[in-house]
Amino acid sequence: MLGFVQRVVENLNVGENKDRVSVVQYSRNPEAHFLLNTYPEKQSVLSSIRSLKHKGGRPLNTGAALQYVKDNVFTSSSGSRGQEGVPQILILLSGGRSQDDVGGAAVALKQDRIVPFCIGTRNADILELQIIARFPSYALSVPWFDDLESIEQQLLSLVKRVPRQPRVYQRTVVDKTESKQRDVVFLLDGSDETLNGFEAMRDFVQRVVEKLTVEENKDRVSVVQYSREPEAQFYLNTYTTKEDVVEAVRGLRHKGGRPLNTGAALQYARDNVFVASSGSRRQEGIPQILVLLSGGRSNDDVRNAVTNLKEIGVMAIVVGMRNADILELQTISYEPSYAFSATRYNDLPNIQQQVVSAVERVEMTATNLPTTLIGKTTIISYAVVGQFNNSTLLTSDIQMVDGVDVVFLLDGSDKMRESVQSIRDFLGQFVEHLEIGPDKTHVAVIQYSDKPTTNFLLNTYSSKSDIMAQVRNINIEGGRSLNTGEALDFVKNNIFTASSGSRLQEGIPQILILLSGEKSQDDVLVPSESLKAAGIVLLTVGVKDADRAEMQNIAYSPNQAYILREFSDLSLVRQQLLSAIVSHKDAARPGLGE
Repeated sequence: MLGFVQRVVENLNVGENKDRVSVVQYSRNPEAHFLLNTYPEKQSVLSSIRSLKHKGGRPLNTGAALQYVKDNVFTSSSGSRGQEGVPQILILLSGGRSQDDVGGAAVALKQDRIVPFCIGTRNADILELQIIARFPSYALSVPWFDDLESIEQQLLSLVKRVPRQPRVYQRTVVDKTESKQRDVVFLLDGSDETLNGFEAMRDFVQRVVEKLTVEENKDRVSVVQYSREPEAQFYLNTYTTKEDVVEAVRGLRHKGGRPLNTGAALQYARDNVFVASSGSRRQEGIPQILVLLSGGRSNDDVRNAVTNLKEIGVMAIVVGMRNADILELQTISYEPSYAFSATRYNDLPNIQQQVVSAVERVEMTATNLPTTLIGKTTIISYAVVGQFNNSTLLTSDIQMVDGVDVVFLLDGSDKMRESVQSIRDFLGQFVEHLEIGPDKTHVAVIQYSDKPTTNFLLNTYSSKSDIMAQVRNINIEGGRSLNTGEALDFVKNNIFTASSGSRLQEGIPQILILLSGEKSQDDVLVPSESLKAAGIVLLTVGVKDADRAEMQNIAYSPNQAYILREFSDLSLVRQQLLSAIVSHKDAARPGLGE
């Protein structure tokens, strides 16, 4: 770890008026070894790092350590220049799962415009690191401490992309009344499973509303309840005073019903509530916020609806209770730090302030709306532009993808034979959206079951017509067992290589799209982490009997694992995969400049 920190510092331009460095070590309690203003020269920083001794202790309280650096290191007295607009960057190295809550401290860091990067080794929890990180792609992991060197360049590239000298958030037109304008829609799980907790949910919504400034030209509130089908209790333009909204919330009655179709409810909110006729001021650039309270796992797919909400700039804050699926909630939420959980319904008051803080925080990031929708009073800053560039709001604008190496890794086991035409159609439609050429996008297709086989390599075909002819005639190779881990190792060692046409060393983004119909018979974690460490972006599509958790573990981040019920639904994720490739083009390219 010390060697890693030393090498990163050697790549910085350390100086009084340039880069500044601090090191904090923690276990049960954190301890600052030196602050941002302790050493003004690189050699002094490096000398101090070399002399560090292991702290020891247990348990690992990462949440307390995050709060410590916020309150004691990223401060003016310790040398922080955050108030001057200098980017504030936190690089966390962790070897295990935290024993305390990290969510609140992570939100507090981001509210102060601190950009966390996370690196996990050994027993670190990748989902926990993604919650802490500014974006899921800012959470990196390697199997062993000795592998840290393999991700140095990737980390440095990401750090360099943090905007330099961003402006402090300010409005082009200063108007304090407009700064409180938000459209807030509460989406409540009203299924049979939440009957006993509905009163606590209703009280929670009431307390959050009481923290808002509800008026015609300030905050507006709507409530939708759902189970099998959604039902609007009232719209954004139904009530214009806080008293009326609170009274309406108090009068809510549990809807009941089953199953729980969260995907349909999210789509309903997009199509029927976040619209001008229902009081939405989205076209005026007013922040659009969805607060979802869910007590169970959705019975339908949520991903398409989530993408559709993000396309129109809706930012989702999610609260999970009882049997809710935390991975599903993180997929729905605008970012992992906007996903909260309460073990029991009675615990909801404990996270009320965090949700309120998240709502207030959305106000600063509301300019993630497409620029054509931003009004004259929107927030303008380099930091906001950076968030937009890393968001998934590009989906509806994507036409063609250029300048990447794309490898399809297909489940070729016997079970896939009956779905071969759906797979061919999916590949063909996908390739149609790629700009194929010697200096443009390259494509390879690999199949596997117990062993992997190559259909064609990245340098086999250089024209779209040749590739289309191949994918139209792909046949399933067959095989009984499915060894996904071995197949992942195969593509790393034999396909993402210069001899097979990979342009990784030239800085061309490397994308692996895995399509699987069942759970692997071998270990997938080590080979998938090895691919990620090499700078390869993994996107996964699991169908029918595929294991959701396995797909999420393999994927670059959990929200880039797409789960479908049938192979005939593959077309539903094509655009999301294309969007993910576009959003990763810069992050996947090593050695980027500022």
